[in-house]
Amino acid sequence: MSKLTDRVSALVQPVVEEEGCSLWDVEYVREAGTWYLRVFIDKDGGVGIDDCERISRRLDPILDEEDPIPDSYVFEVGSAGAERELRRPSDFVQFMGHEVEVRLYRPLDGKKSYVGELCGYEDGKLSLSVGGETLSFEKPQIAKVNLHVSF
Repeated sequence: MSKLTDRVSALVQPVVEEEGCSLWDVEYVREAGTWYLRVFIDKDGGVGIDDCERISRRLDPILDEEDPIPDSYVFEVGSAGAERELRRPSDFVQFMGHEVEVRLYRPLDGKKSYVGELCGYEDGKLSLSVGGETLSFEKPQIAKVNLHVSF
């Protein structure tokens, strides 16, 4: 995380936890010329719109007072989502045995995307069980890893 998102995380985490949720991630991104500060939350049983609204109302004055971001931005609080991105080692540990989608920067055997069961993670190296075969991916190969939900 950047220093800015680390600072925002430290500011928002106590409020998020007081509201019975956990902080999943904070991102500060520019999209179509507008900056967005997004706080992603999670909780057992899932996050509802009421959770997002309640936490947003509590965080808004804190962010205004502390002013960690000098420029204007759009502030959003949302659920981490069913297909959330896994970034930190603790994310991979938490979702070991779950189905994930691994997207690669460059094709491997003609494919840039693999879906399978997360069966290993160590020092950025990820192992995936796909159709009875175990595939391994090194950190520099991996563009993104998300939980995968099959319908």
